Amino acid sequence: MLTEGYVGSYNIVLFGGNGDLAMRKLLPALYRLYSYNNLTLEGCIIGASRTELSRTEYEDLVHRNLQIHLDTDELDPVKWEGFRQKLRYARVDANDRSSFDVLKAMTQDSAVQRNMYYFSTSPSLFGSICSNLNTSGLVDRHSRVVLEKPIGEDLASSQVINDEVAKYFEECQIYRIDHYLGKETVQNLLSVRFANALFEPLWNSNAIDHVQITVAETVGVEGRWSYYDRAGALRDMVQNHLLQLLCLVAMEPPSSMDADAVRDEKLKVLKSLRTITSDEVNQKTVRGQYRPGAVNGKPVPGYIDEGGDGADSNTETFVALRAEIDNWRWAGVPFYLRTGKRMPVRYSEIVIQFKSVPHSIFNDDGNAIAQNKLIIRLQPEESIQLVMMNKVPGLEESMKLRAVPLNLSLTEAFDNPRTPAAYERLLLDVIRDNQTLFMRRDEIEAAWRWIDQIHHGWRVTMDRPKSYTAGSWGPAAAVALIVRDGQNWHD
Repeated sequence: MLTEGYVGSYNIVLFGGNGDLAMRKLLPALYRLYSYNNLTLEGCIIGASRTELSRTEYEDLVHRNLQIHLDTDELDPVKWEGFRQKLRYARVDANDRSSFDVLKAMTQDSAVQRNMYYFSTSPSLFGSICSNLNTSGLVDRHSRVVLEKPIGEDLASSQVINDEVAKYFEECQIYRIDHYLGKETVQNLLSVRFANALFEPLWNSNAIDHVQITVAETVGVEGRWSYYDRAGALRDMVQNHLLQLLCLVAMEPPSSMDADAVRDEKLKVLKSLRTITSDEVNQKTVRGQYRPGAVNGKPVPGYIDEGGDGADSNTETFVALRAEIDNWRWAGVPFYLRTGKRMPVRYSEIVIQFKSVPHSIFNDDGNAIAQNKLIIRLQPEESIQLVMMNKVPGLEESMKLRAVPLNLSLTEAFDNPRTPAAYERLLLDVIRDNQTLFMRRDEIEAAWRWIDQIHHGWRVTMDRPKSYTAGSWGPAAAVALIVRDGQNWHD
């Protein structure tokens, strides 16, 4: 549950304020924070973009999108009226310094003089926006800036972007966002590990056989073909989302929940990832690209078809890989990461698979003793399951066993059934000056160093992605990747 009545003493400026992310995620999150009394807005919310819009037109655009992206009972007329009064719109060109004058006038007229800038734009504009904000007198020690991914497409470009932003903002003012870290279940992973004596003694190579992290999407590239074809699944998903989840699973206990204490431990994990060399890349990674198929019973085109006439591409829409961490806790424990588009089901989960019992006393009864699993489901529903062997009720002479999940459903376990969306948590944390769930520069760059080695290996081998049918679980090679270690994907 989020803090009630937290005072938002910032003007919130959304660059790209009429774009998809702002309309689909950011503005609904801000409205919910306001509507559920988690945030008392003292300042204003300013949408900024190059599009020519009046304030009324922008308010209407926001209202239409809230009707689409909120539940029916969430858009209350009285709450909307209060929220609407906080909305402003400024026509701003990131490369035109003079266009920032209207933004300065709006913030000066506001009840507060502290500004939070959310860069929901192409990273190529980050430097220009920062420079023009600074020249316009809109940057001071109270300012905050939120950077959306992707922050670069490799280590070198990431460093350029970070250097440009760092000219005008200190590290303590910069919030690099990964919305997966705002999910309740991801945060709950920290409490499961560090607030319960049950798991932490077992959270190592002595008890854990392997870890699986899966982020499966049913959608394709959704009109983003030109961007996605430059990025691919490894850069778009693994470099941030999956590696951040891996860090939370694998990190050592931090000394506190202080932002730098947590991020120091995540950085150690990233630095301990064993490099996947060019000689190993075909054994430890699998690339895939979807061809035409069907998802949820509906025919869908292949990736190449979505690119238009004459399109061709070696870009991967699916990645599976076997990662290893070279430290005492995780020596010998493989981490299997998998993500792809046009999968049969949309879900994200972490599976901690424990080792088999050293000796079974139930073999004479025909029982196969399954390995215990801790399954942390992130979406679509958020839940935690512990799969354990139990006796099947009955009066049979022989004892029959079956794997049974013990469930913790967040919506059933707590009185408040509403689970805040990830962006609600993260936006509120920016206002609270809490960087715990945001990535530090050295984290981003350590992740890119590891990812760049894989990309280099792919360039050396020059293999095309393996084809898979849309609506399937990816190429057969992804199954072979884990089966040769005697395991299977948890589908």
